Amino acid sequence: MNKLIVALVAAVSWAAPALAEVRIGIIVSATGPAASVGVTQQRTVSVLPPKLGGQDVRYILMDDASDTSTSVTVARKLIAEDRVDVIVGPSLTPNSLALLDIVAETGTPMISLAGSALIVEPPVDRRRWVFKTPQSDAQMASIVLDHMKRRSIKSLALIGFNDAYGEGWIKVMTALAEAAGIKVVGSERYQRTDSSVLGQILKITSRSPDAIFIAASGTPAALPQTTLADRGYKGVVYQTHGVANNDFLRIGGKNLEGTFVPAGPVLVAEQLPDSHPAKAAALDFVRRYEAIPGAGARSTFAAYLWDAQLILDRAIAAAAVKAQPGTDAFRIALRDAIEATSDVAGPNGVYNMSFTDHLGLDERSRVMTQIVNGGWRLVP
Repeated sequence: MNKLIVALVAAVSWAAPALAEVRIGIIVSATGPAASVGVTQQRTVSVLPPKLGGQDVRYILMDDASDTSTSVTVARKLIAEDRVDVIVGPSLTPNSLALLDIVAETGTPMISLAGSALIVEPPVDRRRWVFKTPQSDAQMASIVLDHMKRRSIKSLALIGFNDAYGEGWIKVMTALAEAAGIKVVGSERYQRTDSSVLGQILKITSRSPDAIFIAASGTPAALPQTTLADRGYKGVVYQTHGVANNDFLRIGGKNLEGTFVPAGPVLVAEQLPDSHPAKAAALDFVRRYEAIPGAGARSTFAAYLWDAQLILDRAIAAAAVKAQPGTDAFRIALRDAIEATSDVAGPNGVYNMSFTDHLGLDERSRVMTQIVNGGWRLVP
């Protein structure tokens, strides 16, 4: 953000009176390559509560079209013109990373709906204002590696997005695999908008890996797997939690059968043991989401937005005691209150934030699933 824009934002913030409502800007990728992720979050806005923390709430929804530059533009508008107290989103890792400077410079808390740990780690300087609800790549990678070891996998190849999401996953998976004695025999990249990955697949399958990990998200993650099926690959295939919705199943069809996917508990809510701390919240969310006309089956991506409002419900109540919505003091108090969130049970786990952890999820936030007969099955 240039100095003129920062000055304008600051002027609006200092000169404007307090508001009678809490304004929440929501940025999702409802169109573009990541539409299968963002459109479920867009639908969820219709069932968000009209009050959070005892305060009236106004939700201002923006679509960044899966584009980083557009995400920056709409974030500036939300802060400078709509005077939001907090931003929820964006849906994607590159878009979320692009907003770090903006939210830090303007003192606007942000709860990202994207996966990479790079968004919140380390939670200092620019990232002091940023939190997130999706499980990080490192958290999910560890459960994948545990599963690989149980299956005695000895060699692994990777293919992923040529962006921050894919690179983050590949870096983590490579380190964990090598530490576990699993040989990484190939690593390839592709663009979210690519229509073919045949060259990359030929390279990694020529090395006959026991397993292939696809570091991608949304429906574009189905492309490598479809190509693997066409080439007759018979090894084990893993995907990231960025594919955990039914649009991915629809696009990939029978080519996905047998795939292992780490996911949030909400994806298999009914299959969870009654003792699981996320089960009640997950079943409640599933009921609300699937009642939305045309929404279809549940989505972990939609649940990340629901988790964010649960956190904000607690944080807004605490911040409103200290300052009025629409003021710098309220945004500071809200940031501090989000960071102090504890024991918030949502569809994807239990959140315990701290000044050293702006995600706050533990092992209760993840399960291993397998695609069986076109659906999601909990792996014990």
